Amino acid sequence: MNNRKFIHLLLLTLVLLAACSSPQQSGRQIASFSFTDQDGESFGTDDLKGEVWVANFIFTECETVCPPMTFEMAELQQMASEQELDVQFVSFTVDPMVDTPEKLKAYVTQFTEDDSNWHLLTGYSQEAIKNLALEQFQTIVQKPKTSDQVIHGTNFYLINPEGFIVNEFNYAEDDFEEKLLKEVKRYLQ
Repeated sequence: MNNRKFIHLLLLTLVLLAACSSPQQSGRQIASFSFTDQDGESFGTDDLKGEVWVANFIFTECETVCPPMTFEMAELQQMASEQELDVQFVSFTVDPMVDTPEKLKAYVTQFTEDDSNWHLLTGYSQEAIKNLALEQFQTIVQKPKTSDQVIHGTNFYLINPEGFIVNEFNYAEDDFEEKLLKEVKRYLQ
């Protein structure tokens, strides 16, 4: 075999090995946070260290996108459970002055009977969630003074065990659950 063929074979082998390796670090790292979940317990990045997690933004008084988004999160939770995938789910309320832990608990029980790996978070100011959404997830949260409805992003975010956002998914796409869970499996290997 001449040197040129050998080099091409070597390069091809390296490319194939790289494609089969663990997913690479990418995206933005989530800054440390600790808020209050639907059980009134403190929950945050310390609890998520080493975990694969999925995050979104919702609020309980939402009249448009939040019920279907929460339904989809419940579907993801169920599918992950059926596939025995150890993944955490985190929903940040974008209306923290209204969404108390008790209200969040009542809300989530409309969608799932098991919220042990799903944390709906509150316990921060409106300004704090606006900043967290923009700075960490690069999405908007705006609460107009003339409405009780909050404008917010509707993507689902996949965060790897090192705390980096590695992908975001549009919940309205037909096969987003399969795509998201396929990526979850890569990070759990």
